[in-house]
Amino acid sequence: MSAWQRVPVVVAVSGGADSVALLRGLVSLAEQRKSTLIVAHFNHRLRSGSDQDAEFVEVLSQQLHVAFELGVANRDLTAETAGSIEDAARDVRYEFLTKVARQAGARYIVTAHTADDQTETILHRIVRGTGIRGLGGIRPSRELALGITLVRPLLSFRRSEITEYLNELGQPYRSDPSNSDERFTRNRIRNSLLPTLRSDFNPNVDESLRRLGIVAEEMNSYVESAASEQLNRCVRFATNEVSIDLNELVDVPPIVVRTMLRQIWRTQSWPEREMTFERWHDLEQPLRSGAAVGPLSAFTLPGHIRVERDAERLTIKQQGQP
Repeated sequence: MSAWQRVPVVVAVSGGADSVALLRGLVSLAEQRKSTLIVAHFNHRLRSGSDQDAEFVEVLSQQLHVAFELGVANRDLTAETAGSIEDAARDVRYEFLTKVARQAGARYIVTAHTADDQTETILHRIVRGTGIRGLGGIRPSRELALGITLVRPLLSFRRSEITEYLNELGQPYRSDPSNSDERFTRNRIRNSLLPTLRSDFNPNVDESLRRLGIVAEEMNSYVESAASEQLNRCVRFATNEVSIDLNELVDVPPIVVRTMLRQIWRTQSWPEREMTFERWHDLEQPLRSGAAVGPLSAFTLPGHIRVERDAERLTIKQQGQP
């Protein structure tokens, strides 16, 4: 018996076809095994009809005899200035899902990302600019918070398969009109760019992108492992400060060094969103073998992160905010 089937599981349900199919599938499994499902729906209040979506999911939960938790945005997400509306909506939704999981004692949160979502995500990241880690696309699972894992069991299923499953069940679902809103980059990729690539360049472009994601994830796993070994060898951690032994980085491939730096940022919970490719490049330069102590020996990065170098060590520390 899978571990997730023995503990409470939070199921993120928007009311759309993908998440409704996910819920129906999990309910059918729960009927055969001891499991507690909690449906969690978050109303972003970004469009008309969102209240009806929430009502639909609540009624469906009642029909399936599943617990229901509703979250509602308490601020205007369209007024967010840091990042896009899509980013802001995702952040508050995951905050809500994490809260529900903690209250229920759930170790798993399940979402309905599909193979089509994977294709769109990889292409979106290529267009926006990404590295090997980003090319890996959506991971089947990841730690969302301490003791809580986000799981995506539908990543191998196409949307066409999901709607066929719902049609066989006679199960209705909600359609989101914002999916055709061309203001959102993801929608332009789904509705314009991908159809053009299929018709004019490669009819199997979806499969090609997903294969690229698989290879990139394999490569990323290897590099992450090598970077972890390097981190253990040459990095010392202290409160809000990290020290790197430069002598241990001689002849270490740049991609391993950059990955090690990202691991440091994640370990220290330092802000990554403003660390652009150029910022990572600036940070990497003093670590290169033979880099002279000079203009690059001291500088500041986003999040009040101060970088200083002497002949043998690079010190990175977070300073108090002014």
